[in-house]
Amino acid sequence: MPTPFDAIIIGTGQAGPSLADRLSRAGMKVAVVERGLVGGTCVNTGCTPTKTMVASAYAAHLARRAADFGLALDGPVRVDMKRVKARKDAISGASRRSVEQWLRTMPNCTLYQGSARFRSPQEVSVGTATLLTAPRIFLNVGTRPRVPAMPGLDQVDYLTNSSLMNVDFLPPHLLIVGGSYVGLEFGQMFRRFGSEVTIIEMGPRLLQREDEDVSLAIQEIVEREGIHVRLNAECISAARQGSQIAVGLTCQTGVPSAIGTHLLLAVGRTPNTGDLGLDQAGVAQDKHGYIVVDDQLCTNVPGIWALGDCNGKGAFTHTAYNDFEIIAANLLDHEPRRVSDRIQAYALYIDPPLGRAGLTDAQVRATGKPALMAKRPMTRVARAVEKGETQGFMKVVVDRDSKQILGVALLGTGGDEAVHGVLDVMYAKAPYTLLQRAMHIHPTVSELIPTLLQDLKPLGGDPGA
Repeated sequence: MPTPFDAIIIGTGQAGPSLADRLSRAGMKVAVVERGLVGGTCVNTGCTPTKTMVASAYAAHLARRAADFGLALDGPVRVDMKRVKARKDAISGASRRSVEQWLRTMPNCTLYQGSARFRSPQEVSVGTATLLTAPRIFLNVGTRPRVPAMPGLDQVDYLTNSSLMNVDFLPPHLLIVGGSYVGLEFGQMFRRFGSEVTIIEMGPRLLQREDEDVSLAIQEIVEREGIHVRLNAECISAARQGSQIAVGLTCQTGVPSAIGTHLLLAVGRTPNTGDLGLDQAGVAQDKHGYIVVDDQLCTNVPGIWALGDCNGKGAFTHTAYNDFEIIAANLLDHEPRRVSDRIQAYALYIDPPLGRAGLTDAQVRATGKPALMAKRPMTRVARAVEKGETQGFMKVVVDRDSKQILGVALLGTGGDEAVHGVLDVMYAKAPYTLLQRAMHIHPTVSELIPTLLQDLKPLGGDPGA
């Protein structure tokens, strides 16, 4: 006989535990199922461990620049990768244990460990011995690194962002296939630890979803640190070459292969939906395996919702948490919240970081609306000069007629924090003049944003300019 619950949550990523807490406090009997490590990607192989390692890499980089700040260090800076990994493991482990303890001590909540699979729209098996049933089922199963169909890949060892978390040594030469967010963060990180790094990108530039000026500036930043960048790399293949790995390329420039000691694949993510038995419940998926949901995260089957990365509506911890908030608001608070209400916002955690919100220049031009844009280099930000971190720029695009801010890109020190001041004004749907007339604290990065907004000009290439 199945064990009855009011709700079943499959997966313990960012959205799942918080939803379990809200449902249990509302008096519902909740089952939470997790087949791997509690906490999901963010806690175990994503944000928490990687940003911990980014911090170690930044410390190493800053130590090498000690002379720039009038400091003298005896001897070269040496990175102890075992200690770097131990620090990362300690911080990530503490976060995971905290989430697990929260779930295990949560009233009205039972944590099951094992693989979940639908038997019907209201029945879920866990392993081979347990059957659960509930009128409400929430899928929070996340994604995993995508392994491409790359010739020769079955003949070489390779790493993903997940398996790289177990590395406690310094790869002499790390080859990275993929010149987007994951590839760039790991590339700069391991270059600062002391590895030689080559980033291989199939497209004509890094970060192709960003504006070209952002992509070019980031390429300059990583190349300045000694990272090799190979663009327009088509027909990528892998082969063992003695003790090394050769990645074959067809590039417009440069030699036709890159040879290194270790290979990292950073080419996107795949949803963990293949073994859920979604067909048994009749839950629809798109051609990539993502669960199809509406604007309030309902699937096509009444009583089943999908949260987090597996629904294809976002690929971040913050979008997953916002998914929880949307479902809780609609289900428990009778407050109609929608996915379409949110403004796309994210950060790239290289150094300096990129803080992004709203539309790119290209997306603004595609709307056909007349727009204004302002841009300033970080060399004109006093705080950046004082910190000795002047790479990058800040840019804002606004609607000429409504005066609402359409998009912002802050590539520079503190950009991942300063962007939120602009984002809040965007959510308020307030005119940019509200921010333009604000008095900000000196010396900060944020203080230049009001000044930046005093220098708006027609967006180049804008048909309405």
